[in-house]
Amino acid sequence: MNDPISFDNTAIAFAYKSNKELKKARFLFSLMGQPWIVKLGAQLAPWSIKKGLPVNGLVRSTIFSQFVGGETLEETVPVAQQLGKYGVKVILDYGVEGAQGEAAYDHACDEFIRVIQFAATQPNIPYMSVKVTGFARFGLLERLDNLMHEAPEDTLIKKYNRALMLLSAGEVNEWNAVQTRFRKICDAAAAAKIGFLVDAEETWIQDPVDALTMLMMDEFNKEKPVVYNTAQLYRWDRLTFLKQCYEAALERNFILGMKLVRGAYMEKERARAAEKGYRSPIQPDKESTDRDYNDAVRFCIDHLENIAVIVASHNEYSNLLTTQLLDEKGYPHNHPHVHFSQLYGMSDNITFNLARAGCSVSKYLPFGPIKDVVPYLMRRAQENTSVGGQTGRELSLIKKELQRRREI
Repeated sequence: MNDPISFDNTAIAFAYKSNKELKKARFLFSLMGQPWIVKLGAQLAPWSIKKGLPVNGLVRSTIFSQFVGGETLEETVPVAQQLGKYGVKVILDYGVEGAQGEAAYDHACDEFIRVIQFAATQPNIPYMSVKVTGFARFGLLERLDNLMHEAPEDTLIKKYNRALMLLSAGEVNEWNAVQTRFRKICDAAAAAKIGFLVDAEETWIQDPVDALTMLMMDEFNKEKPVVYNTAQLYRWDRLTFLKQCYEAALERNFILGMKLVRGAYMEKERARAAEKGYRSPIQPDKESTDRDYNDAVRFCIDHLENIAVIVASHNEYSNLLTTQLLDEKGYPHNHPHVHFSQLYGMSDNITFNLARAGCSVSKYLPFGPIKDVVPYLMRRAQENTSVGGQTGRELSLIKKELQRRREI
């Protein structure tokens, strides 16, 4: 019988941080609790870096060091080693966004493969994460998505195949290059025994990403999970999508790899739906998102023989529910088809207490040059401000631990 897990144990949560590091985190989360500061920073930081102002040192010593593993792969090593001492693994994310052009996409593909090969040399880096927009043109994905939506109701793959037939010769060549890059990354991941996580994108380019990821799972996930898709459960259609993917996996005899997240583009999605006059893809309220997320967890745990799931959540109840479901079924907390993950710099109370309970858990660790990672950092700051209570929760736990240490 496993001991009950508590996410209130700050001694376990922050054992890896010194008093100085905790005080710095307290200062940062205090700032992020002020929406006007975050809004100002989100405008000033990218502008300052673009203009060549000497702000790299300030960014590096504050928000960068809190949420990013380093500017290079090599700089992530001490971070990964420190986490490893506490049983926490790492998902590497090459946090570069916005590259354009075929040469840039080929270069990004080579970089992703370099990350995979590097991860294979480290003892606690089982996964790496990629956005398909890192090696495919956004406009091409949007064109394919539009064509898929013009097709009558059908399976994802049939709509995808029909859409491919409607592309121009130039677009076909361009898409073939995208597929080649995707397959090269999958080949490298399979050879290195590193999981390849495909991040979610905006809804209006997601369908071709889903289709291509599904085809790669069919090819690479026959014996064990290599490729994982991402389901954003703040979308009202994703629980159904998860079940359809499972049916496809059964039919084609592959293991479905699925990372479950709540989502990251809510304001943008709602604004676009309102502007273009279609039904918003986003759930009507947080309760609906939470319900579907937890139902998705239940569904995955009920079908672990054919699903490998990553519970990527900062929600305490969803993480606890997963461990309770494992307990109910008599599965070990470190079941090979179950993994937990939180962002580096956040929710240490969840990550380190899960690790202490024997769960397979990681920190999602982005890295890259400061100028390239700034868009990611600004999103983190804005999400912390917009997610109800997240910054306050982080701050209260840090203060609680500092108080505990003072009393020792």
